[in-house]
Amino acid sequence: MGETLKQATEREVLEETGLVVDAFRYFTIFERIVPDRLNRFEYHYVLVDYVCRVLGGDAEPGSDVSRVAWASKIELCSYHLTEGTMGVIERAYQLGAHLDRQP
Repeated sequence: MGETLKQATEREVLEETGLVVDAFRYFTIFERIVPDRLNRFEYHYVLVDYVCRVLGGDAEPGSDVSRVAWASKIELCSYHLTEGTMGVIERAYQLGAHLDRQP
C-alpha cells in the first residue's frame, strides 16, 4: 500500500535477490490461474512484469528465496519455471532491441 508498481518491483527484487534495480519499462501482465485437486479455482495470480536494469548490490537470495543465479537464455531450459513464464521471457528477448531504451 502506498507505493507504485515500479517501486514495489524494485523493492521486491532487492528483498529477494539483493540487487538494486531500476524497473524502467513496463513489459506485460501475466496471469496464472491455479486449480485445486477438485479443479476449482484455488489461486489467481496477476503478475506485472517490468524490464529492469541492475544498478548495484550483490546477488544473494533473500529469506524467502532458495537461491539466485544468472542464467543465459539456453540455461533457462534447465530450470523448472512456472507455466507460461518462458513465453514471457521469449517475448522479452524478441523485443530486446526496443526494451533497452527509456520511454
